[in-house]
Amino acid sequence: MKWNIPNILTTLRLLAAPAVAVMFLYFNRPYADWFALVLFVSAAVTDWFDGYLARLWRQESKFGAMLDPIADKAMVVIALLVVTGFSGMDPWILLPATMILFREVFVSGLREFLGETASTLKVTMLAKWKTTAQMIALSVLFARGIFEHHFEVRIQGMDDSIVSAILTGQEQDVLGLRWLLDGAWYSWYSGVALLWFAAALTLLTGWDYLNKARPYLKDEA
Repeated sequence: MKWNIPNILTTLRLLAAPAVAVMFLYFNRPYADWFALVLFVSAAVTDWFDGYLARLWRQESKFGAMLDPIADKAMVVIALLVVTGFSGMDPWILLPATMILFREVFVSGLREFLGETASTLKVTMLAKWKTTAQMIALSVLFARGIFEHHFEVRIQGMDDSIVSAILTGQEQDVLGLRWLLDGAWYSWYSGVALLWFAAALTLLTGWDYLNKARPYLKDEA
């Protein structure tokens, strides 16, 4: 095992995965949302850099090849759990999250079953796009929590009629309520759309891996 920069970045990304959830245990919102978003986005960026640097500096290793997909899956799975929990188990989040988790478990089991022939299921370009789409979707959904929380904080103690008047333009919006509400709305719907797109790519890659593994799943005559 070589502790070069690409492997260190991969290891940090793996450690950042549980830290995303821990932020909500030790910090109040919206600080937890901010810390989780920055941590998740930073980890997602390293997903590109560690592979790029490993190829550029010819520092590719078995340790990195093993740990990289594990770190990606840990980041996505834990972030999905956090987002699903804070969405109140909203079906528009729960369903694509279930599809993504199902595929990840299925492909991991398939690789374990294939053993030495698991190299048949090499990471494809479509799988890389899938991971990118997942991380972008989850980043946008984390941002939604920030907008939403700041909006709720600023309307505390305000009468519903005053909030309505501000949002309809009848009163001056000195607190930026309209901007926060629009931010929450756009980040929610764009995040949900991206998550469904990511789920579709996830299922496509799962089907592709299954087709590649089929010759090794047949019983001998």
